[in-house]
Amino acid sequence: MEIGIKHLISGAQQAEGLTVIIDVFRAFSMECYLYALGAGEVRPAGSIEETFAWRERDPDCILVGERHGIRIDGCDLGNSPSSIPPEMIRGKRVIHTTSAGTQGIVNAVHADEVITGSFVNAKAIASYIRGKAPRKVTLVCMGKEGMTPAAEDELCAEYIKSLLTGREIPDIDGKLQALRNGSGRHFFDPDRQKDFPEKDFRMCIDRNRFDFVLKVEKDENGYVSRVISSSPGGQKQGKE
Repeated sequence: MEIGIKHLISGAQQAEGLTVIIDVFRAFSMECYLYALGAGEVRPAGSIEETFAWRERDPDCILVGERHGIRIDGCDLGNSPSSIPPEMIRGKRVIHTTSAGTQGIVNAVHADEVITGSFVNAKAIASYIRGKAPRKVTLVCMGKEGMTPAAEDELCAEYIKSLLTGREIPDIDGKLQALRNGSGRHFFDPDRQKDFPEKDFRMCIDRNRFDFVLKVEKDENGYVSRVISSSPGGQKQGKE
C-alpha cells in the first residue's frame, strides 16, 4: 500500500486512490458528532450559495456553515460540535459548508473514493482502509481555510499512517494536548468563546471516540456523507 500525505486545497486536487480529507478543527469532527447525535443525513457543500439553495428544496433542512470559523449569517448553526442541539438536528437533513474540510471534498476530483478524517474516528478509518486494501492511499491535510498548514491535521495524518503501518507515534495524547498552546489556542481565548468554545477543542481531540467512517458519495443532488459502522453501537469508549 502506497501512503502519501498531501496538503491544502492543491493537495486535494492532486489526491489519488482512496483519499482521506482531514479537518480536525472542526469540520469532520463536527460531521461525526452530527451523526452521533441523530442527524438523518449530512451533505457537505462547497459554496454558501449551494448551502442556502437547499432551503428551497427542503424547508426543514438544517444549515450548518462557517467562514473564517464564524457562523455564516442565516445558517442555523456554526461549525461547533459542542453547540449542536440534538433536538434540532435529530432525523433532519444537514447541509454543511466550511472553509477547509468541505472544500477538500469538492476538490478531490481525481480520488477513487473519499472518506473524511479526524481524530474522533481515526482508528475506524485505518481499519476501513486495511479492509479495502487499496493500492494507493492519499491523506490530505486541509489546514487553515485550505490555504495554510495546521498542526492538528498534520498530526492526524501521521497518526492514521502510523495505524496503517504499525509504527506507533510516541505520546500521541501528549502531542494532542500540546495543540492547545499552538494551533488550538484560539479555543482558550476568553474573548472568542462564542465562536470557538473550549469544549470544541476537547471534543475534537477525543481520540477514537467513534467506531464509524464517513464515506462521501455524490448523487443527483450533490455530495452526501454516509455512515459505515464497524460495530453495532457505532461508538467506542476508551482509547488505544
